[in-house]
Amino acid sequence: MKTYLEQQYLNENMMGPNAITLLKELSCQIPLEPSMRVLDLGCGRGLTSAYLADTFGVQVFALDLWIPATENYLRFRELGLDSRIIPLHGDAGNMPFAEEYFDAVVSVDSYHYFGRDEKYMDSCLAPLVKHGGLIALALPGLKKELTDGLPPEMALSWTEEDIETIHSAGWWAELLSKSREVELLSVREMDSFDECWADWLACDNPYAVGDRRAMEAGAGKYMNFISAVCRRK
Repeated sequence: MKTYLEQQYLNENMMGPNAITLLKELSCQIPLEPSMRVLDLGCGRGLTSAYLADTFGVQVFALDLWIPATENYLRFRELGLDSRIIPLHGDAGNMPFAEEYFDAVVSVDSYHYFGRDEKYMDSCLAPLVKHGGLIALALPGLKKELTDGLPPEMALSWTEEDIETIHSAGWWAELLSKSREVELLSVREMDSFDECWADWLACDNPYAVGDRRAMEAGAGKYMNFISAVCRRK
């Protein structure tokens, strides 16, 4: 039986800077118990889903738009975790769940793609969470907003369109504070930036290879990871 923590397995299934390391740090802010139903929103190839199910014993609903559910199911079965993870293929803007169904939501390195509309939290996500339940996000971010265009170091690998989804902690705090359905508990820079990026750049994923030039030139000085935790009112 394979383990999701084996380096080869991580290298084969990472879709960005190490999501498990981000989740380890993020999960310190959210109490998770085996009785809980947890939505892993934008789960990618299921690394974070495997960690949630294995570490906390929660029932995980692993939803992703880009990765087919069958592909993730086969991975979960190979890991021996298929009884605790339900794989789903779907759009974060139109999720097939009952209101107040989840005890918690976790979203690692994905919310920035679909959650930048200030209406998204209240109309699409918060209603699915029980009152008092937590929504925990880990997001790629910026130290400050790029008001003078793309820095030359970043332009070595990315275009302005590539990073239009990435914002500062202050930007996310302002956006999430507009919600009427959740209380924003915290927004902060995360500590695992260097470790997550080192793991990503060391793998041979074509996107990781493409990111190396910018990061080796020092683009990381403009960037961070941001955690945000909200409670359903």
